Amino acid sequence: MSDARIDSYARALLEIANAEGVLSEVEDELFRVARTYESNDQLRGTLTDETIPVERRQAIVEKLLGGRSTNVTAQLVSFIIGAGRARDLPAIADKLVQAASTQQGSEVAEVRSAVALSADQQQRVASALAAKTGRKINLKFVVDPSVMGGLVATVGDTVIDGSVRTRLDQLKSRL
Repeated sequence: MSDARIDSYARALLEIANAEGVLSEVEDELFRVARTYESNDQLRGTLTDETIPVERRQAIVEKLLGGRSTNVTAQLVSFIIGAGRARDLPAIADKLVQAASTQQGSEVAEVRSAVALSADQQQRVASALAAKTGRKINLKFVVDPSVMGGLVATVGDTVIDGSVRTRLDQLKSRL
C-alpha cells in the first residue's frame, strides 16, 4: 500500500482513539498487535488468507484481542482486516504510534530484550534514554529472544546496541 494510504489509515485511527479518549492505550496495544503479527507466521498467514471469509478473520481478531485490549483496539484491528489491509497492519500501527508520540511531544523508542522487563527496569531504561536523547520518550518494549541478553534500543535513526549477541560478535571479530 502507498505511504499516503497508510498515513490516511493511521490518521483516521488516531482520530478515533482521540475521540474515544483512549489514545495511550490504543497506540500501545496496536504496537503490540503489530509486533505479534510480524513474529507469528501462522497468524499473519491466516489474517491475510483471502480464501478465509473476512467475517471469520475478524472473528479470529476479536477472539484473540477480546479481554486483552480495549474494545476500540479490537474494533480498529477488525476494521483493518475487514478493509483487506492486514498486510499493512504493522505499517499502519507504526505510523499511528509515531503520530501519537508527536502529538504528545515525545520520541518513540523501541527497546528489545530477551526477557520481559520489570516496571522498575522499564523506568530506568526510560530515564536513561530520556537523558541520552534530551527528549521525552514513549517506550515500546519488545521481547526478542535473539537479543540473548542486554538491550537494543532504537530511537529515531539512532540504535543503541548493548546486547550480548553484539558483544559476542565484536569479541569474535577481535579474535
